Amino acid sequence: MGSNHSFEEMMKAKTLLGLRDSASLPEIKARYRNLMQKWHPDKHLDEVETATKMSGDIIEAYKTIMEYIKQYEYRFDEAFIKEKTISPHEWWNERFGGR
Repeated sequence: MGSNHSFEEMMKAKTLLGLRDSASLPEIKARYRNLMQKWHPDKHLDEVETATKMSGDIIEAYKTIMEYIKQYEYRFDEAFIKEKTISPHEWWNERFGGR
């Protein structure tokens, strides 16, 4: 089960939203909200047509990204969770003992 979007569409959406190569869901949502506030047609009364087009592009980019991340499979195996939640001190102790 994959995304219905091409690589080029994904990269265009990522670029439009100003996302890094790796982004959390809260970061994606924050970028979307900030861009929509910036480009809302009500804030650009002298350029309503441009702002309307940009708002539409931002909405489409957000939909593309959200569709893509819905396909993500979350890992719940013990090794992965421990790797992501262990402190540097615990990591050191597991590998080298309490010395």
